[in-house]
Amino acid sequence: MRILLATYWAIPHVGGVWKYMLQLKERLEAMGHQVDMLGNSPDNTKIHMPGSNKELSKDVLRPLVMAKLNAARVPQVHSDHFVLHCEFERYYMELAAAYFGVAQYDLIHTQDIFAARAFERVRAPRTALVAHVHGSVALELTMNYKLNPQLGVKEGDPAWLYFNGLEHYGANAGHITVTANNWQKELLVQSFGVQANRISVFPYGLDIDAFTRKLKQGTTVSRPPGKKVIICPARLAFVKGIDVLIAALYRLKQRRQDWVCWIVGNGEKRDDLLRQTAELQLQQEVLFLGERDDIPGLLNNSDIFVHACIQDNQPFSVMEAQVAGLPALVSSAGGLPEMVQHGVNGLISPVRDTLTLATQLEMLLENDALRRQLGHNARQWAAKQWSMNTMMSNVIRVYQTAIAKSRIP
Repeated sequence: MRILLATYWAIPHVGGVWKYMLQLKERLEAMGHQVDMLGNSPDNTKIHMPGSNKELSKDVLRPLVMAKLNAARVPQVHSDHFVLHCEFERYYMELAAAYFGVAQYDLIHTQDIFAARAFERVRAPRTALVAHVHGSVALELTMNYKLNPQLGVKEGDPAWLYFNGLEHYGANAGHITVTANNWQKELLVQSFGVQANRISVFPYGLDIDAFTRKLKQGTTVSRPPGKKVIICPARLAFVKGIDVLIAALYRLKQRRQDWVCWIVGNGEKRDDLLRQTAELQLQQEVLFLGERDDIPGLLNNSDIFVHACIQDNQPFSVMEAQVAGLPALVSSAGGLPEMVQHGVNGLISPVRDTLTLATQLEMLLENDALRRQLGHNARQWAAKQWSMNTMMSNVIRVYQTAIAKSRIP
């Protein structure tokens, strides 16, 4: 088959969607399929197809989109600057895809609601379309609006309605919808009007043997003597809940000081998080390591993994921590309770509950036997649950179903 993997997000980039696309491309090509990729450039100035000479500047497309989306023609789109930005970006992708030509593909596998909506409008009639939903854009944004009233967006406002509508149309695009867990499926069915019978649910896979080899490659970051290491690899964004972790660590410091926390990653909230850390006088305990390419080595040098997010789907960071044999302390957000068995291979705390998270951290710092047992169980769980071969069997099944549906007159 000729397959196009497409996303609204930048490629390459640091994050789970790109990691998923890379491993999917590698496995599909090993099976004899021809696979291309399409997405935004890292500097967000063009739509491109890495590995080819196909790219199209947004400066070229902007006048065309402006003619379509001018204020006189669609005043409702201009009522919110973020809505306007997203509509421009969606049309850039749609026009670039039409310019590059996508009729040659047997199947297009989109990785977000923006790309799914765009390619639904430009695909050839007999090209199958799979809409993979890796998270909820609408839920993340409306949650952000609720928690930050200073943004001025209330329920029923144009921006609120726009993203809910986009989630509905994007998730319903094409021939079949894919989610990684039942939480995401139920959200699409209950909140965004997607028919349950069009959704296929299966988890991501991980090349466990390859990742296990990386664990042994080490890191230049040393464990501080006499301290246990808490690690949180995550994008420094609102939705990842790093501020929740820092607040819990402040509580923890009042009880014991035999730990440090490595926060690995970068993002738009970095300055805010550094400020919070300084205000709580945690500069000696909480270390911001930035973006790094030795995360497996850092995990292998750590004792406890934390993901205190406000919203997430099936983060690769949790999967990798489990392969590394670390107990995972996660929030109850999104699909995380389907990844961690509370009290068996990790611990779950309510979203934004700093007291419970601090108590759980203290318990694992105090009880070495429990911490090691949870980590041992996590490694065994990961070996069974995150099979790459199982994931690829599910992917091919979905592709065959979508192609069969695309052939129906």
